[in-house]
Amino acid sequence: MFYDLNVPYSPNDAEISSTLAFLAELGYTTIALSQTVSGKLPPNLTPPSLPSNAPNSLTLLTRLNLVLSDISQNARLSTLAQSYSLIALRPTNEKCLMAACNNLDCDIISLDFSTRLPFHFKFKTLSSAIARGVRLEICYGPGVTGSGLEARRNLMGNAAALVRATRGGRGIVISSEARRALGVRAPVDVVNLACVWGLSQEKGRDAVSEEPRKVVALAAVKRRSWRGIVDVVQGGYVKKKDTNVEEKKADDDDAEQVKAKGTNGTKRKASVSSPVGDVSTADSEKPLSKREMKRRAKKAKFEGAAGGDG
Repeated sequence: MFYDLNVPYSPNDAEISSTLAFLAELGYTTIALSQTVSGKLPPNLTPPSLPSNAPNSLTLLTRLNLVLSDISQNARLSTLAQSYSLIALRPTNEKCLMAACNNLDCDIISLDFSTRLPFHFKFKTLSSAIARGVRLEICYGPGVTGSGLEARRNLMGNAAALVRATRGGRGIVISSEARRALGVRAPVDVVNLACVWGLSQEKGRDAVSEEPRKVVALAAVKRRSWRGIVDVVQGGYVKKKDTNVEEKKADDDDAEQVKAKGTNGTKRKASVSSPVGDVSTADSEKPLSKREMKRRAKKAKFEGAAGGDG
């Protein structure tokens, strides 16, 4: 299963149908349609309606890209997480990057690698984000198609720096951010591109399959659970008893009680013991105790001795 978690989308986009069809043809299975917001968040921000003509093989998700230039913009992140499948932050300075890695409620930290970043990556800062389950995203689209030589050079340099800062590429997700089908690459081509940045073949494949899967699964757990710990699977209703089963069980109990009693409604009594040597039916069914066997043997011995004297 291959993922592309950043495909720009708007309801009036005429290119989205061909882009989704091409992604499905290349082998992608899960696509996140992203909406980018910069500055102050509008009060009635909601995800756009998903396209109805998407291929059936694709699973579509909603994503919000928030360009973060001020830490005070995070006031509604927890509320927006209930509306969108994924929340991604794009810090523009080092202070916002540190806040996003350490404590802001998000799923992905996505940087514009086609531009020259005003800060350097630090292992301590990035490792804190990876430890919280937040993944770092590299988008190859802006630096691959029609962006100029400088954008491609910035993409390669920034991606290589990120790979080095994460000690081999741990927690990296690769997405397209392609606005047209022309900017999309096949998963194998993305893996080869990641090898140019310094990732291994295994890490490059994980960046388009395993790591995005973890992001989607963790985001779903956050939305439907309390603080990612308590998850209500099923509840909120009282199971209705089956009255027919209860009545049948009561009838069976009554039948067993009647069977255990005699014809006159009383319990059967054990039959009186027969004379020595004649064991009744009830006694024959019940095994004799050692004490009873000794008593009967002693009684038979006395009777035999009395008969011999006579």
